[in-house]
Amino acid sequence: MQRWRGLGDLPGSWGRCVVTIGVFDGVHRGHQELISRTVRAAAERGVPSVVLTFDPHPSEVIRPGSHPAQLTTLRRKAELVEGLGVDVFCVLPFTVELSRLTAHEFVHEVLVDKLHAAAVIVGENFTFGAKAAGDVGLLRTLGKRFGFVAHGAELQGLLAQEQTENEITFSSTYVRSCIDAGDVVAASEALGRPHRLEGIVVRGDGRGHDLGYPTANLSTPRFAAVPADGVYGAWFTRSSDPGRRLRAAVSVGTNPTFSGRERTVEAFVLDIDEDFYGQHVSIDFVAKLRDQVRFPTSEGLVKQIDDDVVRTRELLDGQN
Repeated sequence: MQRWRGLGDLPGSWGRCVVTIGVFDGVHRGHQELISRTVRAAAERGVPSVVLTFDPHPSEVIRPGSHPAQLTTLRRKAELVEGLGVDVFCVLPFTVELSRLTAHEFVHEVLVDKLHAAAVIVGENFTFGAKAAGDVGLLRTLGKRFGFVAHGAELQGLLAQEQTENEITFSSTYVRSCIDAGDVVAASEALGRPHRLEGIVVRGDGRGHDLGYPTANLSTPRFAAVPADGVYGAWFTRSSDPGRRLRAAVSVGTNPTFSGRERTVEAFVLDIDEDFYGQHVSIDFVAKLRDQVRFPTSEGLVKQIDDDVVRTRELLDGQN
């Protein structure tokens, strides 16, 4: 898969293509279906498939300070898209100037003049152009004028697993709400895989080591979608050894037993004695084990961690 930053990387011999457009944060199951349709449509035409996305998130440029929690880093997004068979992953820098392009200008300058789109496949709620004035209907109209076909794909959903039979539409907003509530199981159902948090292991206060449970303290990206406070069973993976998943009991919160104030993500990695300091790692959250609790003594905390480790092992046994 080719990876472009902006449209300056377009080869001089570039011909027609099939394009899908979106932020695609999370690359959830709805995104996956949309991208897969794009790949199939491109194959039928014998042209490349292109995923056109934006960085930074458009909301941060249009309304500074409103950046939503980020489900996937740009690198992770590219990896997931590549796994779906896409030919080109194009990241368009989202600037104030780009945000001011009218819908007509965006189509003409980006989709027609640069990408030479033969077909454009988007979600049925897709909007584009200054003040989000363009919709799928306008995209179809402009397509007829400029020589491409536009499709607005129906959004995918799933039935709620609880007492109601209401269908929940796949969306990045829905996934964020699940993660914010600590429901990483529901998030996994919508994503088609566990929610992943990435970062660099940094030095902590060493308290876990003193308790007999040394932890890897994760420094996460600025806007990362961190699950609600609690203890989780998770998979821990080092970027240097991506094929090896390690079991981990992960604590998210402020360490209330020790009157902590700073929110941290700390992973106790089972069955390995290693200092992960300075390494880039990822944590895939499988299920929440319990809420954060303030224990009156450190002995009580250790006893609870003993149980957390047992439950983590039971949860992840057979999944590796």
